[in-house]
Amino acid sequence: MWGSKIGFIMAAAGSAVGLGNIWGFPTQVGQGGGAVFVLIYLVCVFFVCAPIFISELILGRGSKKGPVGAFESFAPQSAWWIVGALCVLCGVGILSFYAVIAGWTLAYIYFTAAGTLGGNAQEVAAAFGAFTANGAANLGLTAVFLAVTAGCILGGVRAGIERVTKTLMPLLIGLLLVLAVRAITLPGASEGLRYYLRPDFSRLTDFNVLTAALGQAFFSLSLGMGALITYGSYMRKQDNLAVSALWVVLLDTAIALLAGFIIFPTGFSIEGFDPSSSGPGLIFQVLPQLFATLPGGALFGAAFFILLAMAALTSTISLLEVPVSHCIDEYRWPRKKAVWLLTAGTFLLSIPSALGNGAVGRLSSMPAALGGNFLGFMALVWNQYALPIGGLLISIFVAYRLGLPKAIQEITAEGAQFPYTNLWGFLIRFVSPVAIAIIIISSFL
Repeated sequence: MWGSKIGFIMAAAGSAVGLGNIWGFPTQVGQGGGAVFVLIYLVCVFFVCAPIFISELILGRGSKKGPVGAFESFAPQSAWWIVGALCVLCGVGILSFYAVIAGWTLAYIYFTAAGTLGGNAQEVAAAFGAFTANGAANLGLTAVFLAVTAGCILGGVRAGIERVTKTLMPLLIGLLLVLAVRAITLPGASEGLRYYLRPDFSRLTDFNVLTAALGQAFFSLSLGMGALITYGSYMRKQDNLAVSALWVVLLDTAIALLAGFIIFPTGFSIEGFDPSSSGPGLIFQVLPQLFATLPGGALFGAAFFILLAMAALTSTISLLEVPVSHCIDEYRWPRKKAVWLLTAGTFLLSIPSALGNGAVGRLSSMPAALGGNFLGFMALVWNQYALPIGGLLISIFVAYRLGLPKAIQEITAEGAQFPYTNLWGFLIRFVSPVAIAIIIISSFL
């Protein structure tokens, strides 16, 4: 059980905040036409995704169990447990490729500190390509990151997860603020701010922008992967569930928006910047050029990638905790056994993703419809399909199987105030399921 309300907020925000906020959101903004994407994203966060966020916490705190146990508790002797099992599989599947990218942040701590990346766009891009094609280095860094994640999980909820996230999250936010201030003072930054903040309303009719914004909001908040059900199971009854959820949603959204104030002013200050450039290139190619303009930029860049690694760590902790919690609850495994067996299994699953960025040809070159490479394929399977399907089923379960009266009873336990129960009930019954169904259908089409 969490030691405090702030402990839960920091841990849940840490689960949501990660590499996707720093590059996923700015990438989607760039490809979606700038400010209009931001507006649609904000609507999706608060009117589609926040209701599901609350629903997952209801299932976790109400059952005091992980995803599978939660569905079995509320719907015994039914097939709903399969939804919980999908959540557990999502945790392992996402962690297997996320840990590879997280390992890159460790390497870039050294690269930026040592100044080995070069100073112009061509040199930085070449260095990134050569590094990701180094299979041995990628496997080693992935193993290191998974081992560090396992070490944090071994400490349990309070001594491990809560203590780590309460330390790392404020540090990350502080450095992002410093970088944003520096970015908006760069030459050419005003053009980037204009792109980021001035909407092109003609894009409102672009169906692809709508589905991309909805999908990004869904993934950014860690919905559909069981992390929030698991974290919710550690919540205390006296904590206001809805208010805690709102704080996490606000914090996660603020960090995503803050990342845009770093990426776009920085990008537009660099000649030839394409705002729709791909995700990894934004933080592994654009930001190193920013650090080169700063006094003491090598040290500053290393500090950024240290904290970026920390943000990734808070996410990998929650991803690993989902299957660990499942094995502890359902199979009565000791935590140590569950942690190390699942870490080893995840590493084996991560090998193709680690070798699929130039090290092994067949894994590095796949049809664009399948993600382009194996890492992209895994992201496609779990992010684009499994997560929305899980989220859709969770919203249907809470709205129609569990029922709104029982759900609202959990929200208002111990006299907690939540004046928006009618609005939440409408959103979780009608708006959220329809919106997620749109994501799923558009993905298949």
